[in-house]
Amino acid sequence: MNAHEIAQLMAAWVPDPDIQVAQTTYRCALGREWRIPDGASVLEVGCGQGDMTAVLASLVGPNGRVVGVDVASPSYGSPVTVGQSAEHLLAGPLGSRISMRYETDVLSDDVGTGYELVVLAHCSWYFASVDLLARTLSKLRSLGSRLCFAEWDPEPAHPDQIPHLLAVLAQDRMGETDGNVRAPLTRATLLAALDRAGWQVEQVVDVDTSGLQDADWEIASAVKEAPDGLAKDLLRQTARKSGNVPLPAYALTAR
Repeated sequence: MNAHEIAQLMAAWVPDPDIQVAQTTYRCALGREWRIPDGASVLEVGCGQGDMTAVLASLVGPNGRVVGVDVASPSYGSPVTVGQSAEHLLAGPLGSRISMRYETDVLSDDVGTGYELVVLAHCSWYFASVDLLARTLSKLRSLGSRLCFAEWDPEPAHPDQIPHLLAVLAQDRMGETDGNVRAPLTRATLLAALDRAGWQVEQVVDVDTSGLQDADWEIASAVKEAPDGLAKDLLRQTARKSGNVPLPAYALTAR
């Protein structure tokens, strides 16, 4: 299935097809970088509303399976909750290949073992701390044989990406919140955490984020929710009303 066909299976397609196509197209690019094999068994940590889950299910084919888990409540998310999105996806043609479990933590809950692939796609900044992420990465060594990971890189490659960075910094360590940014980390910090957890990185590649809308979303969230401070003041002065340029991102595989 191509990105347009997969996007139509998502609940978020209805309110804004263009956004869903952009988000799905990006995740299809991640899948190509990771070389997801046909028939694979996949554990996806931080599945959210299923954007990556749907792409993974398409790639593994009818003989594969994707188990998506997330610590969030099914009621999390707006305008479509993650639970509503999961129900919509599971009712579609890819649903037989997918199971999705919310309020589930791989550190404390039984999510199965023996997966060929473990996937974390743009979920690491949701973790409450870098230590919690590191412990999760260590636990995943016993659950799957290959890791596929993607995340934003907080080092701007162009000045136009600075407002997105400021939005991240403004939200950093906001306390016990359910926001999108709780413990952002650099690429170097992530690589060090993987090494400590026993993962051997195979490759790291930059991925194109230019078609994504996440910078606008994070800026709006920071302006509304983040505490006052220098980062928020600078953000108000530098951000556009719309069309802000997202930060770079990277994808890697490890064994």
